[in-house]
Amino acid sequence: MNLRAPSAVLLALTLLVGAENETTVAPLGTYKSAERRHWAFQPRKDAAPPAFPDAEGKRWVRTPVDAFLLARLRKDGLKPAPEADRVTLIRRLTYDLHGLPPSIEEINAFVNDKSAKAYENLVDRLLASHRYGEQWARHWLDVVRFAESDGYEYDTHRPDGYRYRDYVIESFNADKPYNTFLKEQLAGDEMVSSGKDPYDDTLLVASGFNRLGPLRKNAGNQEVASSRTEVLTEMTNIVGASMLGVTLGCARCHDHKFDPIRQSDYYRMQGYFAQTQIHDIVVATAEEQAAWKAKAQPIEQEMRRLRFALRRAKEEDKGQIEADLEALDGKMPLPMSAMCAVKDEPKQTTEIHLLTRGDYRFKGPKVGMRPLGILLPEGTPEMPLTTEKPRVKLAEFIVEPGNPLTSRVFVNRVWQYHFGRGLVSTPNDFGRMGTAPSHPELLDFLANQFIAGGWKMKPLHRMILLSSAYRQASRSPIVKLAKEKDPQNALLWKFNRRRLEAEELRDSMLAISGRLNTKTGGPSIMVPIAEDLVKDLKRPQYWQPTRDKSEHDRRTIYMIYKRNLILPFQQVFDAPDTLLSCARRDQSTHAPQALELLNGKLSNELAEHFAKRIIEARPTADARIDYAFQLAAGRAPTVRERTLAKHYLSGSDTDAVAWKELALSLFNLNAFLYVN
Repeated sequence: MNLRAPSAVLLALTLLVGAENETTVAPLGTYKSAERRHWAFQPRKDAAPPAFPDAEGKRWVRTPVDAFLLARLRKDGLKPAPEADRVTLIRRLTYDLHGLPPSIEEINAFVNDKSAKAYENLVDRLLASHRYGEQWARHWLDVVRFAESDGYEYDTHRPDGYRYRDYVIESFNADKPYNTFLKEQLAGDEMVSSGKDPYDDTLLVASGFNRLGPLRKNAGNQEVASSRTEVLTEMTNIVGASMLGVTLGCARCHDHKFDPIRQSDYYRMQGYFAQTQIHDIVVATAEEQAAWKAKAQPIEQEMRRLRFALRRAKEEDKGQIEADLEALDGKMPLPMSAMCAVKDEPKQTTEIHLLTRGDYRFKGPKVGMRPLGILLPEGTPEMPLTTEKPRVKLAEFIVEPGNPLTSRVFVNRVWQYHFGRGLVSTPNDFGRMGTAPSHPELLDFLANQFIAGGWKMKPLHRMILLSSAYRQASRSPIVKLAKEKDPQNALLWKFNRRRLEAEELRDSMLAISGRLNTKTGGPSIMVPIAEDLVKDLKRPQYWQPTRDKSEHDRRTIYMIYKRNLILPFQQVFDAPDTLLSCARRDQSTHAPQALELLNGKLSNELAEHFAKRIIEARPTADARIDYAFQLAAGRAPTVRERTLAKHYLSGSDTDAVAWKELALSLFNLNAFLYVN
């Protein structure tokens, strides 16, 4: 019996029907009133902060944020926790805004500052530092699944991906308006001036946002239509997840099962990218270009010959030809230094069709381009794919102040990174399967203030950070009652304690040991790794540790982010998979974390330097123990901690190994690993 016949018949019928449908235009989606009533698609409300007549309420409300939170707490019979002490506050703020521990001098200066604006001045100082951009860029890079390699089997290196990373850091430090930030990334190449403006290069680098997704490559025949479909899919899906907070990708194969996003909506959004093509702008010198061509041209010529032969080869010969192609591909030099951008090619505009099950072979009716229909008046027409500067038009729709999603989604992300949980706890999904906001009026108030303030991020930070809610202790006197009524602490009756993330841990150990290299920007670094990890790479010859060893001690954000190689230290502490948008990092607790901190090469090497720093800085064991705890935990040791440390060191005051082991134990101390 021929089991393949039915599928072959089905394929033939599908292609036949598809051929008839390809010339028709997909109808516009229609939406029920109930679908339009979902809270996230409704216009924002002008919510006024609640007023409190009592002295206690007036005293606690420092910013409008507090008023909304306190009203809800009182409604549920709860009250906020007391204010945290100053040591806790400076450590919390410095990690939150910089991802690094405060120095002993900074802690002492803040604790002893008697001015009424001591806390406010601390917030402003931290926001003004370049380290703020390094920490907060990392959050955005998580969301847009930034990496410096293609992923999939070949995981080809993208040596100039760092330019986009630096663009994001600089944008946060400059407090670039968020609407401008989004427009530059979606359509920077379309915004380039006709003359030679110095900012044009920045716009082109920003447009590399559209190329951040994983890219499937092979050395043999590439299926052009399939590859193009995957590229367009990546460009489309990330807009929904990162900017609009909707699971747009769920409508690629069929109408969304839960949200009012039709399949035609998905492909009309994809239409904005129909003209978009990869554009590498070489910045290498003439000599570098000549040297690269001398190496690459003979290899490329032979690869072209083999690809031509592959198309005509017998089936039994194809395997060897493909192996030869792969071997040649491995000999290709790394790409020349370039800006990874995109550009519009109207003559190469891709026809956009509804695809049955998302399969490029099964084309249905064609579409133009149009934003999500649920956010438009019924019957709003689509635009032709040949429209000039299509991504500028998409960006303008996304950052339109009346768009109910964009500002809500971003202020919710900021809230999440400050408090550990968003007002909407599903930051990439504001749809029906996501959670409703815990404080809808507060969410709308923050979004309205954000837009009214020119889409600036730092004033939003200040409003949150200066609040009494942010200054709460992580312990509450009403913990038993509060956990019964609000076990997730969604109402913020205390501050959420958190463990340091992978990058914060590595950077903190470097800082505490005195090894941190604070150099900013530039090409990403590669550090030495275990030989077996290198051998697992498809192209192991491309993993070349940076020659200047001092570069290995730079902040983790400047290390290369390779999709098929998450370094063990980062992986064990929940660094994200860069294939997909990471809305919120998981926080797991398991034995390999302790093993990595106790036995890992990095932690042991830095513990040696930490011990050396302690010994050189203080003359006596007591003073050294105090100094070590102040560096690692931001405070003096407790009586019990001091007793245990002295007992361990008894008779070994000058033993470097003993001090190294003590330093290593401090890397494993909860007071170091967690922020209260």
